[in-house]
Amino acid sequence: MKRIAVLTSGGDAPGMNPAIRAIVRTGIHYGMTVYGVNRGYTGLIGGDIIEMPARSVGGIIQRGGTILQTARSAEFRTEKGRLEALRNLNRLSIEGLVVIGGDGSLSGALELHKLGFPVVGMPGSIDNDLSGTDMAIGVDTALNTALDALDRIKDTASSHQRAFIIEVMGRNSGYLALMASIAGGAEVVLCPEVPFDLNEVAKELRDSYMRGKAHAIVVVAEGVPGGANGVAEHFQTFHDEIGFEARVTILGHIQRGGSPSAFDRILATRLGVAAAEHLHEGKYGVMVGLVGGKIVATPLAEVLAQRKSLDLRTYEVAQMLAR
Repeated sequence: MKRIAVLTSGGDAPGMNPAIRAIVRTGIHYGMTVYGVNRGYTGLIGGDIIEMPARSVGGIIQRGGTILQTARSAEFRTEKGRLEALRNLNRLSIEGLVVIGGDGSLSGALELHKLGFPVVGMPGSIDNDLSGTDMAIGVDTALNTALDALDRIKDTASSHQRAFIIEVMGRNSGYLALMASIAGGAEVVLCPEVPFDLNEVAKELRDSYMRGKAHAIVVVAEGVPGGANGVAEHFQTFHDEIGFEARVTILGHIQRGGSPSAFDRILATRLGVAAAEHLHEGKYGVMVGLVGGKIVATPLAEVLAQRKSLDLRTYEVAQMLAR
């Protein structure tokens, strides 16, 4: 291959810029011309494609977000949109594409692959719900951002003897909530994948109060019915019984931003190098991921066939330690 391109799609994740940097410079190392697609599949359909020399990715390894920007494209879900995207790639004689994103982005990559275009995917999602990789780009940074907030909130919660319901991202995945709760010593964690009874949760908070705890922390994934506000509203009914006064903090998009951690920079770099090398070697239709400390390639169809499930043993550990 002589010409390849890279795009970032869907929700941004800390580490996307180091990934772009690695793809561009690895491609150039192997004598390829590398292009960047602005605004994901929307830019691919609109032909917003630029050449990226080595210096175009200088000074971006520490930056959050994505210099190529990102978007969600309803048009790409149509056959007409995909064919227009393919036409734009062919117009510039681009022979291969790297797609960085979550399940929706990689589903688009699979559709291009089905049309016969060489594509390699990379997992970029703070939900960490993609199979074929132990960790996705951005997860470690987002988790540490959530943990830092949890630690700070715990300080003020103890000062006022309150219960704080902290909502972290995770529409369909409780990974961030679960890991933040364990690392932050939360009393309760609520995940979309695990059924729960709010009356039982209220009882657990009451037990914490009776044991003399100065605070209680409940970590809630945003995908839980009603979210943090719904949980807090339920607790207000039992305020006198619980003992703690409840407050809500929704972390929201601060978890997506910020400088990527060392882990995410290194992971993104390793995956970016592997993605560019796969295209150079004529290997595509796969997602490169981290499995057991090694970079492995898994067919896109296999990655998307089943969402990674929450580790229920880890959930049991969280419950066991919340005393």
